[in-house]
Amino acid sequence: MLDDVQRYMTYALREAERALDTGEVPVGCVIVHENAIIGKAHNQRETLQDPTAHAEILAITQAASALGSWRLEGAKLFVTLEPCPMCAGAIILSRVAEVYFGAFDPKAGVCGTLMNLLEDPRFNHRPKVHSGVMAQECGAVLTDFFRAIRSRQQN
Repeated sequence: MLDDVQRYMTYALREAERALDTGEVPVGCVIVHENAIIGKAHNQRETLQDPTAHAEILAITQAASALGSWRLEGAKLFVTLEPCPMCAGAIILSRVAEVYFGAFDPKAGVCGTLMNLLEDPRFNHRPKVHSGVMAQECGAVLTDFFRAIRSRQQN
């Protein structure tokens, strides 16, 4: 299973690179069900001028469409950055079974950093969380992106 985890996180990193190519914060997500990718997306907040256009939200919408159901039971979500509160809520409500994320998010991450919404026993659905998957690779894409922005701002 470890090889599959790395393979799917690599697909999520490719989505993050697509975000980077369009000037978006480079976060990518893929959703897998029965060993097939049923949703894939990257951040598109700037492109769509939509604050909800996070990679996870867009991938969840695609996955639900692919399955013909809002219930993504048995699905695994792979995302390059720890989900924020909005995305964690969507993950819970869509019944995703497992979440794999790469880099921790010290400013908005709620899957272990600021809190852990996904494993909070007060919710009726709690996906299993796997943190730090290919964390260095996922973090490097984000670090390079924000370093470039700071560099441009100083010039």
